[in-house]
Amino acid sequence: MDAGKAGASPTRSQTTVERKSAREVVVTRTFNAPARLVFEAWTKAELFRQWWVPRSMNMNLLSCEMDVRVGGGYRLEFGLGDSGSMAFYGKYLEVTPYSRLVWTNEEGEDGAVTTVTFEESDGQTVLVLRELYPSKEALDAAGTGAAEALVETFGQLDELLAGSAANPPVSR
Repeated sequence: MDAGKAGASPTRSQTTVERKSAREVVVTRTFNAPARLVFEAWTKAELFRQWWVPRSMNMNLLSCEMDVRVGGGYRLEFGLGDSGSMAFYGKYLEVTPYSRLVWTNEEGEDGAVTTVTFEESDGQTVLVLRELYPSKEALDAAGTGAAEALVETFGQLDELLAGSAANPPVSR
């Protein structure tokens, strides 16, 4: 996937962010790409780093390590300009190619479990991301900032996927 290559236009899909319960936030978006491509953008570090950090934020992704398999881990380190860096890490609990990813967020004691599902229909993929926190207080403390940032990052993923439509990546 190369965001600079010509391809289909982004879906102009709306990203919805909803607090479903006292402990759960759900983010949904439809992408104009097959589930295989959307899944690969989530599971291949070289693709993930192209869309994950919101452009509007004053930070960059310093490192991106992903061992996407059950029991494997991930570690993302963000540079925060003059404020230093921040790391997010956890392990993969479920990996079902092209349909489901589940991982822990272990950077704090109140980390959420994230589930992402990919449902394809007519060449489009509905992606649903669920963050389940251990308590209402943990979700309140986290706020919806990260989920709201997904509106921008999902737009960036849409651009990346649109650029890949003419030249899909080869699976390995």
